[in-house]
Amino acid sequence: MAELLAEIVREIQESIAVKKELAGGATQLIADAARLIVASMQSGGKLIVFGNGGSAADAQHLSAELVGRYRHNRKALAAIALTTDSSALTSISNDYGFDSVFSRQLEAIGKTGDVALAISTSGNSPNVVRAVTLAKELGIATVGLTGRSGGKLRGCVDICLSVPSDSTPRIQEAHSLIVHILSGIVEDAMVNDVRVIETSKLSTVPKDKDAA
Repeated sequence: MAELLAEIVREIQESIAVKKELAGGATQLIADAARLIVASMQSGGKLIVFGNGGSAADAQHLSAELVGRYRHNRKALAAIALTTDSSALTSISNDYGFDSVFSRQLEAIGKTGDVALAISTSGNSPNVVRAVTLAKELGIATVGLTGRSGGKLRGCVDICLSVPSDSTPRIQEAHSLIVHILSGIVEDAMVNDVRVIETSKLSTVPKDKDAA
Protein backbone atom coordinates (compact mmCIF):
# COMPACT_ATOMS: atom_id res chain seq x y z
CA MET A 1 0.00 0.00 0.00
CA ALA A 2 2.84 2.39 0.83
CA GLU A 3 4.32 1.85 -2.65
CA LEU A 4 0.94 2.51 -4.27
CA LEU A 5 0.47 5.73 -2.33
CA ALA A 6 4.00 6.84 -3.21
CA GLU A 7 3.29 6.20 -6.90
CA ILE A 8 0.11 8.26 -6.73
CA VAL A 9 2.01 11.14 -5.14
CA ARG A 10 4.76 10.84 -7.75
CA GLU A 11 2.23 11.06 -10.61
CA ILE A 12 0.57 14.13 -9.11
CA GLN A 13 3.87 15.87 -8.45
CA GLU A 14 5.10 15.10 -11.96
CA SER A 15 1.95 16.62 -13.44
CA ILE A 16 2.34 19.72 -11.28
CA ALA A 17 5.97 20.11 -12.33
CA VAL A 18 5.07 20.00 -16.03
CA LYS A 19 2.37 22.63 -15.57
CA LYS A 20 4.75 24.89 -13.63
CA GLU A 21 7.25 24.70 -16.49
CA LEU A 22 4.45 25.37 -18.96
CA ALA A 23 3.50 28.49 -16.99
CA GLY A 24 7.05 29.74 -17.29
CA GLY A 25 7.33 29.32 -21.04
CA ALA A 26 3.97 29.15 -22.81
CA THR A 27 1.86 32.03 -21.53
CA GLN A 28 2.56 34.39 -24.44
CA LEU A 29 1.89 31.67 -26.99
CA ILE A 30 -1.39 30.69 -25.35
CA ALA A 31 -2.40 34.36 -25.43
CA ASP A 32 -1.41 34.56 -29.11
CA ALA A 33 -3.47 31.46 -29.92
CA ALA A 34 -6.48 32.87 -28.07
CA ARG A 35 -6.20 36.19 -29.91
CA LEU A 36 -6.05 34.36 -33.22
CA ILE A 37 -9.23 32.41 -32.43
CA VAL A 38 -11.07 35.50 -31.21
CA ALA A 39 -10.06 37.51 -34.28
CA SER A 40 -11.34 34.70 -36.49
CA MET A 41 -14.69 34.42 -34.71
CA GLN A 42 -15.21 38.18 -34.64
CA SER A 43 -14.72 38.19 -38.42
CA GLY A 44 -17.18 35.36 -39.03
CA GLY A 45 -14.69 32.52 -38.99
CA LYS A 46 -14.70 29.32 -36.96
CA LEU A 47 -12.38 27.08 -34.99
CA ILE A 48 -11.75 23.60 -36.43
CA VAL A 49 -10.16 21.12 -34.02
CA PHE A 50 -8.83 17.59 -34.56
CA GLY A 51 -6.61 14.87 -33.12
CA ASN A 52 -6.47 11.11 -32.46
CA GLY A 53 -7.38 9.10 -29.37
CA GLY A 54 -7.02 11.19 -26.22
CA SER A 55 -6.33 14.17 -28.47
CA ALA A 56 -9.67 13.55 -30.18
CA ALA A 57 -11.28 13.81 -26.76
CA ASP A 58 -9.46 17.11 -26.18
CA ALA A 59 -10.63 18.37 -29.59
CA GLN A 60 -14.22 17.56 -28.72
CA HIS A 61 -13.78 19.06 -25.26
CA LEU A 62 -12.66 22.41 -26.68
CA SER A 63 -15.41 22.47 -29.28
CA ALA A 64 -18.05 21.60 -26.68
CA GLU A 65 -16.91 24.36 -24.31
CA LEU A 66 -17.28 26.95 -27.09
CA VAL A 67 -20.48 25.73 -28.74
CA GLY A 68 -22.07 25.10 -25.36
CA ARG A 69 -20.74 27.17 -22.48
CA TYR A 70 -17.65 27.45 -20.34
CA ARG A 71 -18.48 29.91 -17.56
CA HIS A 72 -21.05 32.25 -19.11
CA ASN A 73 -24.47 31.92 -20.64
CA ARG A 74 -24.02 33.46 -24.08
CA LYS A 75 -24.50 32.85 -27.79
CA ALA A 76 -22.93 29.71 -29.20
CA LEU A 77 -19.43 30.18 -30.62
CA ALA A 78 -18.42 28.68 -33.96
CA ALA A 79 -16.27 25.61 -33.28
CA ILE A 80 -16.29 22.07 -34.64
CA ALA A 81 -14.29 18.91 -33.91
CA LEU A 82 -13.52 16.71 -36.92
CA THR A 83 -13.61 13.57 -34.77
CA THR A 84 -17.33 13.12 -34.19
CA ASP A 85 -18.92 12.09 -37.50
CA SER A 86 -18.50 8.31 -37.56
CA SER A 87 -19.90 8.02 -41.09
CA ALA A 88 -17.44 10.56 -42.46
CA LEU A 89 -14.52 9.07 -40.53
CA THR A 90 -15.20 5.52 -41.70
CA SER A 91 -16.10 6.35 -45.29
CA ILE A 92 -13.06 8.57 -45.76
CA SER A 93 -10.81 5.97 -44.12
CA ASN A 94 -12.27 3.25 -46.36
CA ASP A 95 -12.11 5.22 -49.60
CA TYR A 96 -9.03 7.41 -49.15
CA GLY A 97 -7.10 6.00 -46.17
CA PHE A 98 -6.96 7.02 -42.52
CA ASP A 99 -4.35 9.69 -43.23
CA SER A 100 -7.09 11.68 -45.01
CA VAL A 101 -9.81 11.60 -42.33
CA PHE A 102 -9.18 15.18 -41.20
CA SER A 103 -7.87 16.79 -44.38
CA ARG A 104 -10.90 15.64 -46.41
CA GLN A 105 -13.30 17.17 -43.89
CA LEU A 106 -11.21 20.32 -43.70
CA GLU A 107 -11.32 20.63 -47.47
CA ALA A 108 -15.12 20.49 -47.30
CA ILE A 109 -15.77 23.04 -44.54
CA GLY A 110 -12.61 25.11 -44.06
CA LYS A 111 -12.17 28.60 -45.48
CA THR A 112 -9.77 31.49 -45.27
CA GLY A 113 -10.29 33.24 -41.96
CA ASP A 114 -10.85 30.05 -39.98
CA VAL A 115 -8.39 28.65 -37.43
CA ALA A 116 -7.35 24.99 -37.43
CA LEU A 117 -6.16 23.67 -34.07
CA ALA A 118 -4.27 20.39 -34.39
CA ILE A 119 -3.61 18.21 -31.34
CA SER A 120 -0.93 15.50 -31.31
CA THR A 121 1.24 14.52 -28.35
CA SER A 122 4.05 13.43 -30.69
CA GLY A 123 3.44 16.04 -33.35
CA ASN A 124 3.92 13.34 -35.97
CA SER A 125 0.44 11.87 -36.53
CA PRO A 126 0.21 11.62 -40.35
CA ASN A 127 -3.49 12.52 -40.56
CA VAL A 128 -2.97 15.57 -38.34
CA VAL A 129 0.09 16.78 -40.25
CA ARG A 130 -1.70 16.30 -43.58
CA ALA A 131 -4.65 18.37 -42.40
CA VAL A 132 -2.37 21.17 -41.21
CA THR A 133 -0.55 21.16 -44.55
CA LEU A 134 -3.87 21.52 -46.37
CA ALA A 135 -4.97 24.25 -43.97
CA LYS A 136 -1.93 26.29 -44.95
CA GLU A 137 -2.79 25.83 -48.63
CA LEU A 138 -6.34 27.04 -47.94
CA GLY A 139 -5.14 30.15 -46.09
CA ILE A 140 -6.33 28.86 -42.73
CA ALA A 141 -4.30 29.90 -39.67
CA THR A 142 -2.95 26.98 -37.64
CA VAL A 143 -2.21 26.23 -33.99
CA GLY A 144 -0.58 23.03 -32.76
CA LEU A 145 -0.81 21.43 -29.32
CA THR A 146 1.97 18.90 -28.94
CA GLY A 147 4.76 17.58 -26.70
CA ARG A 148 8.29 18.71 -26.03
CA SER A 149 9.81 17.98 -29.44
CA GLY A 150 6.89 19.35 -31.42
CA GLY A 151 7.51 16.71 -34.06
CA LYS A 152 6.62 17.59 -37.63
CA LEU A 153 3.91 19.98 -36.44
CA ARG A 154 6.52 22.39 -35.09
CA GLY A 155 7.52 23.46 -38.58
CA CYS A 156 3.99 23.40 -40.01
CA VAL A 157 1.87 25.52 -37.68
CA ASP A 158 1.76 29.26 -37.07
CA ILE A 159 1.82 28.72 -33.29
CA CYS A 160 3.29 25.62 -31.65
CA LEU A 161 2.21 25.08 -28.03
CA SER A 162 4.66 22.35 -27.07
CA VAL A 163 4.21 20.99 -23.55
CA PRO A 164 7.61 20.51 -21.86
CA SER A 165 7.31 16.75 -21.36
CA ASP A 166 7.95 13.49 -23.20
CA SER A 167 5.28 11.61 -21.24
CA THR A 168 1.98 11.18 -23.12
CA PRO A 169 -0.18 11.31 -19.95
CA ARG A 170 1.55 14.48 -18.72
CA ILE A 171 1.26 16.10 -22.15
CA GLN A 172 -2.45 15.29 -22.37
CA GLU A 173 -3.07 16.66 -18.87
CA ALA A 174 -1.43 19.94 -19.89
CA HIS A 175 -3.41 19.99 -23.14
CA SER A 176 -6.62 19.74 -21.10
CA LEU A 177 -5.48 22.73 -19.05
CA ILE A 178 -4.71 24.71 -22.22
CA VAL A 179 -8.18 23.81 -23.55
CA HIS A 180 -9.74 25.36 -20.44
CA ILE A 181 -7.55 28.46 -20.60
CA LEU A 182 -8.35 29.03 -24.27
CA SER A 183 -12.05 28.46 -23.59
CA GLY A 184 -12.06 31.08 -20.85
CA ILE A 185 -10.15 33.71 -22.80
CA VAL A 186 -12.15 33.28 -25.99
CA GLU A 187 -15.47 33.23 -24.17
CA ASP A 188 -14.67 36.35 -22.13
CA ALA A 189 -13.53 38.23 -25.24
CA MET A 190 -16.64 37.30 -27.20
CA VAL A 191 -19.05 38.00 -24.33
CA ASN A 192 -17.50 41.40 -23.66
CA ASP A 193 -16.91 42.18 -27.35
CA VAL A 194 -13.22 42.77 -26.74
CA ARG A 195 -11.60 43.70 -30.03
CA VAL A 196 -8.26 42.16 -30.90
CA ILE A 197 -5.69 43.30 -33.42
CA GLU A 198 -5.82 41.28 -36.62
CA THR A 199 -2.66 39.23 -36.54
CA SER A 200 -2.49 38.24 -40.24
CA LYS A 201 -1.84 34.67 -39.13
CA LEU A 202 0.65 35.96 -36.55
CA SER A 203 3.31 37.03 -39.00
CA THR A 204 5.00 38.80 -36.07
CA VAL A 205 5.52 35.51 -34.20
CA PRO A 206 8.76 33.76 -35.26
CA LYS A 207 8.14 30.33 -36.81
CA ASP A 208 10.58 28.65 -34.42
CA LYS A 209 9.02 30.15 -31.30
CA ASP A 210 7.45 27.54 -29.02
CA ALA A 211 6.70 26.77 -25.41
CA ALA A 212 9.65 24.49 -24.66
